[in-house]
Amino acid sequence: MKKNAIPFGILALFTAIALTLWLSSGYIFFLFNFLYIGAMVALGFYLFGRGYKHARRVTQLGVGLYMLVGLGFLAGENMQLSGFFYYLYLGVFQAAVIHYAVAKIAGPLFFGRGWCGYACWTAMVLDFLPFKTPEHGRKPRLGLLRYAVFALTLLLFIAGALIFDEAGLARAMYIVFIAGNVVYYGVGIFLAYRFRDNRAFCKYFCPITVFLKPMSYFSLLRVKKSEEKCVNCKKCLSACPMDVDMLDNRRSRKNATECIVCGECLRACPKGALRM
Repeated sequence: MKKNAIPFGILALFTAIALTLWLSSGYIFFLFNFLYIGAMVALGFYLFGRGYKHARRVTQLGVGLYMLVGLGFLAGENMQLSGFFYYLYLGVFQAAVIHYAVAKIAGPLFFGRGWCGYACWTAMVLDFLPFKTPEHGRKPRLGLLRYAVFALTLLLFIAGALIFDEAGLARAMYIVFIAGNVVYYGVGIFLAYRFRDNRAFCKYFCPITVFLKPMSYFSLLRVKKSEEKCVNCKKCLSACPMDVDMLDNRRSRKNATECIVCGECLRACPKGALRM
């Protein structure tokens, strides 16, 4: 795929989403919100295509801080999994429901787990830690934790909905947002140092991957190998933070749905045999 095709494609997709939500709802916030996020993600891919070393970090900070500080702490919106359950419970299509629908349910059909690589505010912090590539093999059984965390979050929300009235539940969601982030950062940092892997949280604990993984299997945006150029040096495998087998072009390749399209494998390839 040409260098400019991905950023312009992403910008076009988010522009269409922004216009659709704005015109259908009448809330101009949707126009600003999705145009901003789309522009930041597109910028990250554009800078990456131009060889800028910190391209992805620019997008991570631009989107992550906007959602964590702007929408979360300042606007009081719970954009975590509990917030998604909350707005579903209220029966309204807004805030976390729209966010999950775009970024984590339907979106992965187009850009895979790009959210994890470019926009997650938890990974935004974890990627500053020193363990860029895993030093040890993956532990598949630990991946079951993500489903347990997903189920526990749902059960805790149901319990909260039964205990609190509507006003109390709304207040609780803000507290849960703060507490949830503290837990996520704490667990993420602990796992990173325990397994010497910045992305251990993503592999084993993050409940959002329950949404991301199924649709990512069919993603239009994915890394592919050129059989003619590849010399099987396996430098791409060593560089991948998610243990994806980039030497296999099949959708069923090892850890296929774990790819966060970070592009580290493309940087590592000495022959330019990988492309998106």
